[in-house]
Amino acid sequence: MTLEWMAWTTPTAIFFVCIALMLVGMTVWQVAMPSIERRGFLPIDTTRGDRLFIGLLGSAYIHLAWIGLTDLNLWIATGLSAVWMLVTMRWG
Repeated sequence: MTLEWMAWTTPTAIFFVCIALMLVGMTVWQVAMPSIERRGFLPIDTTRGDRLFIGLLGSAYIHLAWIGLTDLNLWIATGLSAVWMLVTMRWG
């Protein structure tokens, strides 16, 4: 029996490092300045952490839909995901 390991390419490592840095940054921000719940365009009251989680989930779904439904360049989906994250974090 052989074990198969995940190939850690540079883009994969960068992705996971960015996610980790976002989580550390949000933790430090929360400790320094605790957030309060507010209501934006999302139909629920959310904190910064909630909006980050919703933004990350939405970005994952944007990428999955892009890969499944189009043959266009994935960088376009990455740009759309960045816009989604910014809008969700600011006005969500």
